[in-house]
Amino acid sequence: MSAKRFDKTAGGKIGDAVGAIEKTTDAELVIVIRGRSGLYRHADYLFGALIAFLGLLFVLFSPFDFHTYWVPFDVAALFAVGAFVCSRTPALRRLLTTRKFRANAVRAGAAAMFYEAGIANTSAENGLLIYVSLLERLVEVIADRGVLKAIPALKWNTAVFDLKQVGSRGDPDQLIESVRNLGIVLAEHMPPTGENPNELMDGPRIELK
Repeated sequence: MSAKRFDKTAGGKIGDAVGAIEKTTDAELVIVIRGRSGLYRHADYLFGALIAFLGLLFVLFSPFDFHTYWVPFDVAALFAVGAFVCSRTPALRRLLTTRKFRANAVRAGAAAMFYEAGIANTSAENGLLIYVSLLERLVEVIADRGVLKAIPALKWNTAVFDLKQVGSRGDPDQLIESVRNLGIVLAEHMPPTGENPNELMDGPRIELK
């Protein structure tokens, strides 16, 4: 996934799609796009240590002469460079972490956002969060009780599965299309009653750092 795709233009399109969907349903939809959900410092340090170790092996077994006084400084510098490079390279961070770790980080980030953004506090318990984490290439969907009660389990699970498959590719246009498909399901089972005020923002919350 590329964070560059989720620019101001993409954010505007997502916000327009959410606004259109909420005209057809009582559900309150919030989309959050995050650059990552975990710190990943352990991956950075691991890569830095690997680079430093390889550098040390080169110094020890190289045919070139190195002054022993500078070896500790060289190793420390290699560690710092390796950690920095990893911190700027999502592919390395994914390579040096397990899928379980990444999934847990996204799940925890989504759960925290569900409450932080006030989605859990809607008066009709009809809040719905679509949480996209770019580094992990994962999508988490959390719905409040009102949504889960209104939509049959099989239809809901199918819609969420399709959304996760498309959303994990990190393409804004495909994400919007899959969100619209979910909107059709919401409109079918949670049509507007005219009694539900718009309690949550329509525009996406984009945090790419």
